[in-house]
Parts: sequence; C-alpha cells; structure tokens
Amino acid sequence: MSGQVPGGAVPPGPRSASHGPPSAGMAMPPQQTPPQPVNPPTASGGSTGTAGGGSISQQNLNSIVIEYLSKKGYSRTEAMLRMESANQDSDGRPIYSRVEDSGGEKYLRAFGLTKTWIDDNLEIYKPELKRLLWPLFVYSFLNLAGDFYPKDCERFFVAFKDMFAREHADDLRALSAIRLPEHVQSNEIAKIYRGNKYRLTLSSIAYYNLVQFLESKEKDGGAVIVHLLQNHFNIVSVDRSVTGDGRGSLASVLRKAQEEGDMPAEDEGIPGHNPGSANTDRNAPAVLPRLKLGQMPMEQELMQDVQAELEEEDVKNPPAEGQNTLVQEFEKQIKREESEEAPTRDDIPYPPSVARDVAMEVQRIKEHRDRFRIDGRTGGVGTGVSVTMFTFHNTHDSINCLDFSQDNTLVAAGMEESYIRVWNLEGKPITSNLPSSSKHGGMSHQQQPSSSRRLIGHSGPVYAVSFSPCIANPDPNGPSTAARYLLSCSADKTIRLWSLDTWTNLVVYKGHDHPVWDLKWGPFGHYFLTGAHDKTARLWSTDHISCLRIFVGHDQDVDTVAFHPNSAYVFTGSSDKTVRMWAVTTGNPVRLFTGHVGNLTALACSPNGKTLASADDAGAIIIWDLATGRRVKRMRGHGKGGIWSLSWSVESTILVSGGADCTVRVWDVTTPTDGAQTSTTTAASAIVAGPGGTGTGTGTDAASSSSNAPGSATAASSTQAGGGAGGGKSSGEPSAADKPDGQQAGAGITSEKASSGAPGGASTSSSTSAAAAGGGSGAAGGTSSATTGAGGAGPSAPGAKKKSGKEVVITPDQISAFPTKKSPVYRVQFTRQNLVIAGGAYMP
Repeated sequence: MSGQVPGGAVPPGPRSASHGPPSAGMAMPPQQTPPQPVNPPTASGGSTGTAGGGSISQQNLNSIVIEYLSKKGYSRTEAMLRMESANQDSDGRPIYSRVEDSGGEKYLRAFGLTKTWIDDNLEIYKPELKRLLWPLFVYSFLNLAGDFYPKDCERFFVAFKDMFAREHADDLRALSAIRLPEHVQSNEIAKIYRGNKYRLTLSSIAYYNLVQFLESKEKDGGAVIVHLLQNHFNIVSVDRSVTGDGRGSLASVLRKAQEEGDMPAEDEGIPGHNPGSANTDRNAPAVLPRLKLGQMPMEQELMQDVQAELEEEDVKNPPAEGQNTLVQEFEKQIKREESEEAPTRDDIPYPPSVARDVAMEVQRIKEHRDRFRIDGRTGGVGTGVSVTMFTFHNTHDSINCLDFSQDNTLVAAGMEESYIRVWNLEGKPITSNLPSSSKHGGMSHQQQPSSSRRLIGHSGPVYAVSFSPCIANPDPNGPSTAARYLLSCSADKTIRLWSLDTWTNLVVYKGHDHPVWDLKWGPFGHYFLTGAHDKTARLWSTDHISCLRIFVGHDQDVDTVAFHPNSAYVFTGSSDKTVRMWAVTTGNPVRLFTGHVGNLTALACSPNGKTLASADDAGAIIIWDLATGRRVKRMRGHGKGGIWSLSWSVESTILVSGGADCTVRVWDVTTPTDGAQTSTTTAASAIVAGPGGTGTGTGTDAASSSSNAPGSATAASSTQAGGGAGGGKSSGEPSAADKPDGQQAGAGITSEKASSGAPGGASTSSSTSAAAAGGGSGAAGGTSSATTGAGGAGPSAPGAKKKSGKEVVITPDQISAFPTKKSPVYRVQFTRQNLVIAGGAYMP
C-alpha cells in the first residue's frame, strides 16, 4: 500500500524488473503531479521566501540558524556564530576591523598611511623620516610577491614606484619583473634585501614620534609597519644631546631640511655599517682602525742629494725679495723622521733612487715655490682659475678615455677601435730611441717624423690610459724627467705597459677575468692599480707579471680606482654605489663610504692625504673625511650623465671636475654647504689663458699642423677672474684634408690662449676668438661675446631666444663653471702650478 510522506510528496512507484519500455499488455501507472517545493518554516511558522520567489539573504539565514540554536540550547555555538556574523556585510563578505587581516591590501593601506603621516610631519623631521619609505616599499613589495598576491603586488608597485625613480632607478628596474614567490627567490636584488636588514639612523625624537604614531594606528596599518621594522630593519637611534660632532644638533637638522632631503646617509643601506667602518657586522664596534695618512718619508740618500742640488741652485739663482729659498721650501715640505702618523719605507718597498729621481724632486720643489697660490673662497668671491680645454674633432665618438702627462707635453687617447693614440701638445715630432730604419721580415721601413703615434696591441676597446709620473725639466743637459711609460687597459681583459722611449709594448699583464675598466699609476711609480668587471681591484708592480694584491668586497663592477698620496692606501668605486678604502700592506678594507645614489665614476684623493672626493653618474660629488670616515658635504651642479674626472689643487682647497654635461666646474671644498639654490645657471665667457699664463691677454684661435689622427685636437682655454661662472668658446674647425696615417695634415691644435701661450705651442694661422671677463674685468684686446653652455650653463645675449633647460640644483660650493662647445669633458687635471688642463671630444 502506498501512503503520503510528510510534506505531501508522492513516493516513487515499485521498480519494474524490466529496464526497457513498458509492454503493451501491461497497465500504465496512474499519472502523478510533480511535487511542489516546500518553504522552510520561519519563526512565525510562515514562509521566508522573498516576494516573487527570490533567494534568502545571508543575514536572514544567519538569524534563522541562530534562533534554531537558541531553541535547542546550543548556547556556545550560538555565541560563536553571533560573533563571526557580526563582522560580515549583507552579502556575507567579511568586514575587517584590522588592516593586517585584509590580505594583500594591508601593505597598500599601511604604506599609504605612513607616507601621508611623513608628508604631514614637521619639516625638521621630514628628511630622516623619508628615508624609511624606500626600504618599506621594497619589503612590502617583496612580501606581497612572496605571499602570492600577484595583483596586489602589481598595484602596489605601480602606485608608489615613481617616488623612488630618481634615487633607485636601477633597483626599480630589477624589481619590476617580480610578481610571484619564484621571482623573489631568483632575483638577485630581492635576495640581497631579504637576506639582510636595512640599517637606518634616526634621531631619538623622530624615532619615538614614529613609534607613537604606529601604536596609535595599530588597527589602521600601524601593526603592519611595526612587523616590517622588527623583521627587516636595523634602526640606530641617535640622541642629539650626546652627539659630539654636531651632526645630530638642531642646527644640523635644520640645515639638512633646507637641502634636498632625499639623499642617503653615509651609514644607511644594506647591510649597513657604522659610519666609515668597513665592518658590516651588525654587532661590530663603532671604533674605526687608525690610519697612517701622513707623508711617506723620503729615502735618506735621496734627501741628501736633493738638498745638495737645491743649495747649489740657490747660489746660482738667488730667490727674489720676500721669497723663500729652495732649501727653506724643501725643509717645510720634507718629512725627515718616521712617525705613527705615516707609513714607513719598509712597509712599501721601492727600487733605489737614481739621478732621475733627484732631478724630479728638485724641479718639484721649484714648481711648488713658484706656483700660483689658490686660497679658499672668501666673502663669496671666487678664486681665479685658468682652464685650458683640448677638444678632439672628427672622432666619431671613438674616444673612450684621455690622460695628460704631468709635464704637460703629451696627451693619450684610448680608442674604441682597440688602439691608443698619443699626441704632442706642442706640435713637435715624437721621436723614438730605436733606429729610424729597421728591417722586419727582410723589408726596410722608414718612420716619418710625426706629432702623434699609434700604439697597437689590444684586441678590444681601450677603456683607460695612464702616464707614469713625470715632471718638466727646463735643464736640457740634466737627466730626462719626461714620461717613460704608458699603461692601458682594455675589454680584452689585459693591461699593457708601453715604452715611450721606443714606442713599443713591453709587458702584457693578465689576471682579470673580465674587461678592465680603469687603472692608475701610484704616486711614485712602480706600482699601479686596476679595477674590472669581475668585481675586484688588483695591485701590480711593473717588475712582476702577476698581481700583488686582490681587493675583493664589492658587489658589482669596480669602475674607478685611485691611490692615496703616500701610496699606503688605495680607493675603489663601484656600481654598487659604494667607495672602499684598502690598506696596501694587508689587502684589508679600512673604510667604507656609502651615500651615493648613482654608479661611481670618478675618485680623487687630496694632496694632503686627508680628504677624498668621489663622483657619480647622477651628477653629485661627495667629500669624505678619511680619518673619521664621515661625509663632509655633497656638492651638486653637474647635469646627469656622469662626472668623469676630478682633480685637486696643490693646497687641497679647490676641486675641479668635468663630465658628460659639457662643463668644467670649479668647487670650493673648504666652504660648508648651507643650502642649495635651484636655477638655470648662466656663465660669461672668461679671460683666456694657457697653463703658462695668468689669465690676461687676447683670445685667439691658432691652427697648427700637429695632429694627424682621426680626431684632431683643439685647445681652448678660459679663466674665471671673479665670483660668477665663466666659459671660453673655441671656433676652430678641423681641416678637410685627409692623408694616410703618419702624413695627415689635419686641422691642427687650435687654441684660445693668453699672451704667455697655451700648450698648443706654435701656430700657423689664427683667427680672432671671443673672450670676455668673468666677474666684470675684460681681457685686453679681446672681443666680448656670450656663449650658451651645454646643460643650461651659459648666458644668452640680450634679445636672443633662451633655450628652455631643465633646472639643475647647484650648491653654493660651486665657484665657477666653464661650458664647452658640445664637448663632453673626459679628463681634467691640475698642474703642479695650480693651472688646469682639460680634454674632451666634440659631439655635434
């Protein structure tokens, strides 16, 4: 029998044994109506269905279940459900009361909250608090990718990356492809950040202010930032009241706030370190190793010979009234006894001195006494500095590097085509000590006299050249003090030593595994230093085929190197934006300088051995105190593209720089930075002078037949007479004549020079050049004109249209700027008489 089931549903009929269709002889079952859906009972016993048969809302369903649990007495379950349903919206989605519970969204909200708070903070705390944003950005971004939030990760990166484009362009480029955990594990930059804690120094007040804010905004994202600070930061809190160097004082903070506050501190970064210390251990003591920065004592026999020569010279040529004798000048400079402040000659062995060394020391004393003295800027009035600019034409961007010999007679250029060309700056023929006629393979070759020479041997582009130490000797009967050797390095991983007596290759040094970017001679010769793509620097001596020291520690290429004046230390600058100082005797790092935002492009140590200047491709120059390891100041004025050369005056008070922005700039190192001025700078054409002149006289262009290379050299000199910026303009054009190598007439060395003459020497034709006085004093006989320098460094004539240039921040340390005529400056060099020579290539 069949019956009704509860709810009115009709039970199914009995299943037939046959699975096929019913036979014609069997009776059909009675037709049944389909069952109707049954609505669940409500609290009042009615239906909960919405009008029109809609679905039940999540909120109503929760209420039904809670009432059911209450009737049944399940109080604990009812309480739990009530608590959980209270944090849901009408559609059942969770409502988060804490930001850290919102998944990937928490990092966007927390970072935005912190950024807004810093932007609204007091101006005196903004510079140091803004330093938090970059590491917070990196670690938040990496956590989003590591926790598998690819969409939130991309949103976060796009929303905030523009804040750091100027300072961290390279890191942003490396991080831009990260979206997944696998990317974090394989990315080199990500591994560096996640494997180390980011060191940051904050004043105590700023740090406590930050902590209080994060605690007050715990549910709004403060807890997320606190978690990042605990796990990925090493924050050093500094109390202003106990800082002895004044860096944490209120005046220092206010001055820093007036400057552009987006530059890192000298101890900030990954993994961070105590200021100046090369020990990156978090628990390392703040004590720095003591340095021996004093002058290297002179060899006893050499000292006696030099003193005897100077006494004889004083008898022949007595000094002028009020001028020191050469012996007195020697007594002031020489270091007779050894001390703890200087290295000993036993620490760094050198070959015994010869007659050439005596002649060089005597001439060095003469030049030091008779030099043009440069004092620091006083009262805002700039120091007069002469600059002679040699410009190479028709190079087709093939010159990679330049170097001038210290006797100001030769210039060498490393070429992209794997050879080196050397010119005589006076246009004189370059001779060889080898017989002029020699036989090679049964054939006789006659070498034609020429003012330039090619050195062929490298199999890759030449990236750096360096002349051995030398000095001009006016005595033709004395021993030769001219440059005897030239070093070069190349993409072929080798360093070559060339003889300038025979113009042949003497030695090929091999050791680097990748292209060699830079090299420098030691201050006394014999030793030289190289830096390469293999992240190492190496110390060599000319009498050893293999290197003596390998300096390992940089994370990326070693792009530039330099020696300390006493040769006891060397400096290396890298693409990892750090500068390291190494002890030659042990090979260990003794200082680490961080604070650059670009790749290091130039280094120079002051002649007194106390200060280091470093420059980067972002246009900044930083002055470092070697004893304390602290940053003295940052100087800016160059445009972007790289500062490629630095050089110090004899007194260590003036620095000159040149780079890709086609300017030579003069800086006052002793004046502290009080602020920054933003402007499009203007400069007047300056008095024209050569290295032998004083900056007064007529300006002329002189063309001579001294160049026979694919690039013909042009010398243009300019002198700043007063406080503003000055610049000279060369109007010489190269000749169209093309002849075979060794016989090409070329355009010659054209120069703007003073009455005393530039190194350009003899001239065969001349044309009037424009020369005007910077600072208000005109050059005698000069035609006044105004030139517009590259990068917005030159003035425009009245009524002329002014080009719209990008504003460049120029610090008050800049004394003057000399714009060139579309010629990036590859090399600047102070002579021993405090005049400046510079070289570059014309890029129309």
